[in-house]
Amino acid sequence: MAKKFTIRKIHRYLSIFIAIQLLLWTVSGIYFAFNKIEMVRGEQYRLPLETEYRIFKRLGQEIVETNDNGVKTYSTHPQNFPVDMLSAEEAITIAKEKTSLNPLSVSLIEKFDRGVEYRGRRLPIYKVSTDTDDGINIYVDSMTGDIAAIRSDSWRAWDLLWALHIMDYRDRDNINNLLLKIFSVLALVSSITGIILFFKKTI
Repeated sequence: MAKKFTIRKIHRYLSIFIAIQLLLWTVSGIYFAFNKIEMVRGEQYRLPLETEYRIFKRLGQEIVETNDNGVKTYSTHPQNFPVDMLSAEEAITIAKEKTSLNPLSVSLIEKFDRGVEYRGRRLPIYKVSTDTDDGINIYVDSMTGDIAAIRSDSWRAWDLLWALHIMDYRDRDNINNLLLKIFSVLALVSSITGIILFFKKTI
């Protein structure tokens, strides 16, 4: 009988410590859900971009990127000739140069679907498949030749779990979605009532 009482007592006090941490997680989660990260970072105070320039190399050729209020154009340096989009063969060459992976095939992606693994990247973009066991795809920017993203089965599993965690089952990025807000408030109520019940002598 004494042993049973001790186990129940340990469980009772362990539960309150866990409940307090769950309460902290819930309160912080509510803050994240109800506040857009862009606003927290102060993005609303940025003034419109002036014209900016960047020089980079693409397959040995120097390219000038002109960013005029978010509109990007490209020309060769110093000749100032217009720059064409990369070909599929050039995308494979860049994937070989900039990664340790072995490309197998390439395709050009020109439209977005919700929740895709290349979301947030500029289109059109090249998808370069590789011969890895982890299903790795390399995404190559069609103008700059930058490696825009590398996605694997490990990343896809992480992405799925992240979607379940933030309850955004479509876009998989929005931590301010309504469903998360509702459940975070319900979790807060559950945590608080659980702590209250702990201190009550009778339930």
